[in-house]
Amino acid sequence: MKRKSKFVLPPKYILMILTGICIATILVSFTFNISGGPLHTAAGYVFIPMQEGINTVGTWITEKADGFKNLNEVMAENEALQKQVDELTVELNTMNLEQYELQNLRELLELDQKYPSYEKVAANVIGKDSSNWFSNFTINKGTNDGIEVDMNVIAGSGLVGIVTEVGPNYATVTSIINDTAKVSGMVTTTSDNLIVNGSLQSMSENMVIEFSNLNDSDNEVQVGDPIVTSYISDKYQQGILIGYISSMEMDANNLTKSGTITPAVDFEHIEEVLVILDKKQKAENE
Repeated sequence: MKRKSKFVLPPKYILMILTGICIATILVSFTFNISGGPLHTAAGYVFIPMQEGINTVGTWITEKADGFKNLNEVMAENEALQKQVDELTVELNTMNLEQYELQNLRELLELDQKYPSYEKVAANVIGKDSSNWFSNFTINKGTNDGIEVDMNVIAGSGLVGIVTEVGPNYATVTSIINDTAKVSGMVTTTSDNLIVNGSLQSMSENMVIEFSNLNDSDNEVQVGDPIVTSYISDKYQQGILIGYISSMEMDANNLTKSGTITPAVDFEHIEEVLVILDKKQKAENE
């Protein structure tokens, strides 16, 4: 014979029955005004802990809700503050850029006033060769602005180079640090002439260019003396600062000296230049 399965009442029904009994007990207590006795005591044991638990849970939920509300407010405030920080950062960067550009313009103005006898046009650098140095670079002015080949280019504190190619709205400048560059120079303190030779290797190693053929028979030329473009140059205007003598030594012939010059221009950072519209040969012919 098969054993009869025992009847098991599901827990949810047991809970419902107990709940019903509790509710009925409460109703009876209130209906008959039963304020004491075993029933009241039993109700205290059952419902007071339940009420305390409910209150505790309610308080916890309320605190968590307030915490989430405060967290959302803090996050919103942080987002607003971050937005303000971003806006101020942009404004600060803009101010720094404007200040930097203003400083460059002031330097160009001072350089322009340093050589007032020459007509000039300002230009921005728009490209250069792949090296770290501004040996060859392109500016954003050309024949439409009156620029021609062999016009002198200045920046910073002195001579940059010369225009070697020109188009309607651009020009290529070859600087005096280029290996092919040769400039007739003069020592301002003694009026002795020399030849300035571009050297990218010397610039890379010691931030200098080279000079040769200095006839200093009286040994009057000193380290630190300024070198400017000479009046005997066929392409460069006279008196433009090239740099300062940084070292020199007697040549093997015991007649001339050679050495190095620290350029007056920062050939690692050139952004704006002035092109002298007066050409040397044209000025001499006039």
